[in-house]
Amino acid sequence: MMWLIRVSNVLLLLCASVVSAFALDREAFTFTNYDLNVRLEPQQQRIGVRGKITLRNDSSSPQKIAVLQISSSLDWRSITVGGKAPQFALQPYASDIDHTGALSEAIVSLPQEVLPHATVDLDIGYEGVIPPDATRLIRIGTPEDAANSADWDQLSTAFTAVRGVGNVAWYPVATEAANLSDGDSLDESVGRWKRREAGSKMKVVFEIADPASDGVPPVILCSGRAAPETTREAAPKSALSTCTYNDISQSAPTFAIANYGTVNRPSVTVFNLPTHAVGAETYADAAEKVVPLITNWFGVLRQKAQTADLPDPDAAPFESGSLLLTPLADLSAQSSGLAAAYQLTHADFLSFRPWIYEGLAHFAQALYVEQEKGRPRALEYMAAHRATLIQLESASGSPTADQARPSLVNTTDQALYRSKAMYVWWMLRDMVGDAALRKALAAYRPEQDKEPSYMQRLIAAETDRDLEWFFDDWVYRDRGLPDFKIESVYPRQTLAGSYIVTVTVDNLGSAGAEVPVILKFAGADRDVTKRIEIRAKSKATIRVEAPSRPLEVTVNDGSVPESDVGNNSFSLETPQK
Repeated sequence: MMWLIRVSNVLLLLCASVVSAFALDREAFTFTNYDLNVRLEPQQQRIGVRGKITLRNDSSSPQKIAVLQISSSLDWRSITVGGKAPQFALQPYASDIDHTGALSEAIVSLPQEVLPHATVDLDIGYEGVIPPDATRLIRIGTPEDAANSADWDQLSTAFTAVRGVGNVAWYPVATEAANLSDGDSLDESVGRWKRREAGSKMKVVFEIADPASDGVPPVILCSGRAAPETTREAAPKSALSTCTYNDISQSAPTFAIANYGTVNRPSVTVFNLPTHAVGAETYADAAEKVVPLITNWFGVLRQKAQTADLPDPDAAPFESGSLLLTPLADLSAQSSGLAAAYQLTHADFLSFRPWIYEGLAHFAQALYVEQEKGRPRALEYMAAHRATLIQLESASGSPTADQARPSLVNTTDQALYRSKAMYVWWMLRDMVGDAALRKALAAYRPEQDKEPSYMQRLIAAETDRDLEWFFDDWVYRDRGLPDFKIESVYPRQTLAGSYIVTVTVDNLGSAGAEVPVILKFAGADRDVTKRIEIRAKSKATIRVEAPSRPLEVTVNDGSVPESDVGNNSFSLETPQK
């Protein structure tokens, strides 16, 4: 039996005409603090929650109405303010912020208006079930198997893993409706939520009923900082674990429960299901191997990483804070190294800006490939992201319409703050050098990052390069992609027998970049590379000294994403003797 007390007062049921009488501002309040007690009954797939939340009015006007949303598979049982039960209306609210495709929304009439910047505390109680549910994906045409592997959240005796806002609203939120069929609607909604919740805190006490019914005590994992598990021996017996989140915008509150085995290493703990012990060892070894690379670039790890197994080998990985949920079946050393580079970068470098936080993690993956197999293979790895950027540029329209195109500093598009940002970090590395970029990253302090130009200033302090144009084209605005074309190549032999090769490159695109020009030769002569800066819609000429007459000149080795690589090479005819 659940311990939540049902509401004794009669709820005010509002019809559509009454709801339309006032305009709901669902995002007026920020949830600044959660203090929750969560009781889990895996055998029944049930969850019961009670606790206190604090809301702050971040709108510009007094607010009398507060909106609380939870998954549609959960039911509100009690809401009180100052020990008294206010009137509130319950209604379903269609939104893909939850895996069911809908929310259970409570529209609460507060006892008095909450002034701007003021706060109000609410005591809450709700309960229900969290079964597997891929409704939101299936209704937009996703094949059922793929949908189930993406929306794998569930509460059951065999395995429990539940992600936070954007997947399962197991804690109260308040957002405008998001629709997966409407472009970036879901990413935008989650992005707004994260920005509003920057600095918000959560404390959760998890209690698992009948924790060792099969004789094996479960492991309770969370994406925040967890206190050691305890067992309450008094009937009814239960397992307890406390988890705290100091900033839920950086770590979507997530928990997992299973009869995990454990592989411990200095930098990571890997929790595996019984049949995936070999995969856990593979991942743990790969993580330890990649640690020196990550610490060399980003400093000492802030916290020990945790990796937890998912039973579905096709399940989509998910990361929150230092916790990575991913299938450990049939892992290779290469895939483990890539995942570990991404995870350990997040465990090492914190930023609330997605283009920095996510972009650096993907940049670290490219660094890992370079370390293992060399720069050409790293550029091949990055090239897999280029098609997505070309597609985005084509869909965005004219690059001159800056206001209509999201920039890296304000985008909620994952392809931009992951793929494009990865390229931006690689280009910055080529422009200023490894040492200067590492120093700039070491100087970064997230609490001092008050404006978009903060990172630019840190990098500029380590170099005499003018970076304003680069950040303006790639970070502050979306100018699209460059398009380099070799316009002409003139080789001239010197009296000493070497050659001076004059190369003119035209940038047909609307974004500038520094790009390598490569001279290729016959026989044993090695390639000669020299870098050139070419602004948007401009031409630039470079003179390169070469040991012999080149056979081909190429601009861009793949380190700069561009819209058309078909015009990057220029072949020279062999001169007649």
